[in-house]
Amino acid sequence: MGPRGRPNPTALIVLAVLIVVAVIAASWWGPSGFAKDADFVVPDGATLTSVANKLEKEHVVPSADGFLWRAKVFGSHDPIKAGEFLLPKHSSKAAILDILQHGKPIRRLVTVPEGMPSIMVAERLAAEPLLTGPAVTPPEGSVLPQTYDFQRGESRAAVLARMQAAMTKTLKALWPKRDPAGCPLATPEDAVTLASIVEKETAKPAERPIVAGVYCNRLRIGMKLDADPTVIYPITKGKPLGRRILQSELHAITGYNTYEEPGLPEGPITNPSAASLQAVLHPAKTDYLYFVADGTGGHVFAKTLAEQDANKAKWFAIRRARGQM
Repeated sequence: MGPRGRPNPTALIVLAVLIVVAVIAASWWGPSGFAKDADFVVPDGATLTSVANKLEKEHVVPSADGFLWRAKVFGSHDPIKAGEFLLPKHSSKAAILDILQHGKPIRRLVTVPEGMPSIMVAERLAAEPLLTGPAVTPPEGSVLPQTYDFQRGESRAAVLARMQAAMTKTLKALWPKRDPAGCPLATPEDAVTLASIVEKETAKPAERPIVAGVYCNRLRIGMKLDADPTVIYPITKGKPLGRRILQSELHAITGYNTYEEPGLPEGPITNPSAASLQAVLHPAKTDYLYFVADGTGGHVFAKTLAEQDANKAKWFAIRRARGQM
């Protein structure tokens, strides 16, 4: 107290400052007013200022300026992360900043399985409700099958561009390391085309180099590839045919039918995996020229037509016994 019991002005100022600081601190560490969990997207290259403005716009904080000032005074100076974050309801502003600086972004994933044709890639992107914009069917063989991250609200075109960039990067890395004595492929595009056939022909990863070796042997001696999937592709654009191939389809001239047209088809028939690309660039060294399904998802391989005919007879007998003929 001052003279004659009057309050000390300095003490009052200090008390007022402490009250203001306490109020500001409470508004920083205390619960916020937003009443439900919020998905918040931080774009690439966002700054603390732009994030504060976005928080206000999306009604997570009442004031961008207030959040920004408190963040600079009380918060960490670590950078803001890009990505999508879950902000639990009633989170304090301090907690919000900490999540955006140190939290783990939500992972949104879309998967392109090995051997998925481009028409189905477009359908998969179109079916993802958190993406925006039209889904365009990419050129066949231009997408690398794998799982891709995306952000809520991102365009389908941007996600597709990453899928195609991944294929370009993979092919650029694998092509220079190819076995020079392996397969008579003139260009990386030829490798993608042959790999797409290998992808469609076998479901067993261990068989890929052998199947590739068979086709490379055929290309080397000018023998037609006789690959069923190349007959089907012009009919379904890579989707399952759902029936047996017709004789008329086996003899159709389409630019893809390797029963009637020698060499590689005019382009890929699906999007091949990196493993199938590796197989055609490093095919098994074998004398095999033929193969036929063995009923287990794999194949029996043969060096001569006589061996092939015998293997076919065994497979047809198995199918008859199963009632599949």
